[in-house]
Amino acid sequence: MARGIALIMLDDFGRGEFLRRISDPFWFQAFGCVLGFDWHSSGVTTVVTGVLKAAIDPSETGIAVCGGKGVRSRAVPKEIVKFGEAMGLSTGTIDSMVYTSRIAAKVDNSAIQAGYHLYHHCFIMTEDAKWAIVQQGMNPANKMARRYHWLSDDTSDLVVEPHKGIVGRRERNVLNMTARDSEECRKASLDIARSDPAKLKKQVFRSADLRQTPLERWMGRNVLVMPWHINWPALESAYNFQPKNYEGLLALNGIGPSTIRGLALISDLVYGAQPCWQDPVKYSFAFGGKDGVPFPVKREEMDEAIAYLDSAIKNARLGDKEKRNALKRLKYIASLAGYL
Repeated sequence: MARGIALIMLDDFGRGEFLRRISDPFWFQAFGCVLGFDWHSSGVTTVVTGVLKAAIDPSETGIAVCGGKGVRSRAVPKEIVKFGEAMGLSTGTIDSMVYTSRIAAKVDNSAIQAGYHLYHHCFIMTEDAKWAIVQQGMNPANKMARRYHWLSDDTSDLVVEPHKGIVGRRERNVLNMTARDSEECRKASLDIARSDPAKLKKQVFRSADLRQTPLERWMGRNVLVMPWHINWPALESAYNFQPKNYEGLLALNGIGPSTIRGLALISDLVYGAQPCWQDPVKYSFAFGGKDGVPFPVKREEMDEAIAYLDSAIKNARLGDKEKRNALKRLKYIASLAGYL
């Protein structure tokens, strides 16, 4: 079925539209339901991308699905090169795709710190040099998953708010270095990383004393805690390499979550450049899940939302025909969930 749906879409709408829909969290989830996978399970991500990889023939469609779960994710660079050469893409384009795959994983694993560790990475590429990324992380503390969607046509910057969508439970105390509001913190972090690491060490050990006082209890805002596993050889490389921007810093080997967090703390304490703490999740469970994950369905709140939308449509300045059609659609959607 996955192959049939994919081929119909490619024939009728083209490769660009196929990538756009794969990068749409709602469409992706609905696609998994059509194929018979549980809509609320983290496994829908790995299975849908795995099925597409098996069903789509690059030589027939001009689309290749690379990577997957666990060890398969580490094969993405080689697969991009393999399929890119078969598609006749230039060496520069192939190298750019390999880099994009790597930096996207770095961004979601290090620049956004919500407790989710990537274990799945899927890179979908076309012979038109377009791409989409679907990757997923797991939070070992609560066993919840978070899915990240990227699309080449909608990504003008690989670091600053690059996602097409992020699906998961909204978390508190999320260090979000991809937010536009983190711009000053990114600049300060870059300046610090390009400075002599010996000077940075003094600042780090002085800042580490913050661990002995629960400042967040008194300050009423989020407070970074200095990590104890900063990669000093990586910062030495940054000092020697002198990355030109924050993306270049992220791209360096060894620059991981702890180092990014440490640089953000020094940026805040020394330069007053505070990072953003808003979780970038864009799609989540509004009223709960049918199996109680992440929490039981709140029927009263859902009924109130339906009633509010019903009232809003009735009071809107719409023509009679448009109003009736809108109400019919709302009633149909509600009936599917068993509420009307």
